[in-house]
Amino acid sequence: MNVLAVNWQDRENPHAGGAEIHLFEIFSRLVARGHRVRLVCSGWAGAPARANVQGIDVERSGGRHSFALLGRDAFRRALHGERPDVVVEDINKLPLFLAGMTAVPFCAIVPHLFGETAFEEAPWPMAAAVWAAERPLARAYRRAAFHAISESTRDDLVERGVPAGQVRVIHPGVDAEAFTPSPDGRRADAPAFLYVGRLKRYKGVAVALRALAIARQRRPDLSLDIAGTGDHRPQLERLAARLGLDAAVRFRGFVSEAEKLELLRRAWGNLFPSPKEGWGITVIEAAACGTPSIASDSPGLRDSVRHGETGYLVPHGDVQALATRMLELASAPAVVTSFGAAARRFAQGLTWERTAEETERHLHDIIAGAGRA
Repeated sequence: MNVLAVNWQDRENPHAGGAEIHLFEIFSRLVARGHRVRLVCSGWAGAPARANVQGIDVERSGGRHSFALLGRDAFRRALHGERPDVVVEDINKLPLFLAGMTAVPFCAIVPHLFGETAFEEAPWPMAAAVWAAERPLARAYRRAAFHAISESTRDDLVERGVPAGQVRVIHPGVDAEAFTPSPDGRRADAPAFLYVGRLKRYKGVAVALRALAIARQRRPDLSLDIAGTGDHRPQLERLAARLGLDAAVRFRGFVSEAEKLELLRRAWGNLFPSPKEGWGITVIEAAACGTPSIASDSPGLRDSVRHGETGYLVPHGDVQALATRMLELASAPAVVTSFGAAARRFAQGLTWERTAEETERHLHDIIAGAGRA
């Protein structure tokens, strides 16, 4: 099978994140299975135009902000230079509307759609552009098959007019051999919570800070580690100071994989107060480490957290509800252990090998279906 994939970035890009991890965990495994995979994506200052990354032949064109304009021409050149059996467009930022540019069998991978949540983060003109670009998705990709990473994303696509039969849900995986519980089973001596992810306004980290302030009125020993970078960090630091949390909140900045593993293992609970996610990879990494999560009952997160089994779901933005659940875990180590064990079992069933196998089967089905048409 010859696959031509398009994504805004490759895994070596300094701005690479969850979408790139997802793409490369799957398609590097397809390369190992004997398939040819090429990737058209953007570059960055000093990046070579061509590279081989984890067995995938990468062709870079333009940059982070110009790929929306240059990506379509780069795709056209790659398409004509070597005809693929199937095209895969990973729609994790602005859609490039590539399905109408070719008759080759087509798969659109959709982690999640921003919808109105774009207005919670980006300036109005940019948010409006993202919102408007997603509006014609069902019509522009009517000949495509869709790979959604969660039931919530599938439902979002269907609500937007994509026929349910065109959408297949394939959950992401996790490396449950790398992400494991602490060998001695110990956590932090005092109840410590954790947020891992980008520090963006829409991620809801401010909700976690306000919840911590409320919870500490009853349990002054509670603390929160915040691991990650982003342009919202200064505002979050100022909020923590106003709430009197200087001694209780540790802004870790960028952390290595080893540091992240240690934080996930020692935490009593992983917090994810976001209004919308595709799935919640950090939830599953925490789960693999035997750590429960408290997350917003929002799209994506309600698929990766099993309420009352692997953690808790709370109404998004409900500071008091989040504080209450933090106090429940803080006062019940046995519940933390029980939820953590269930979370670990759940994560162990989510392997990247399974994700790659299901994706391979889906792509074969797309090719075969186009051949029958």
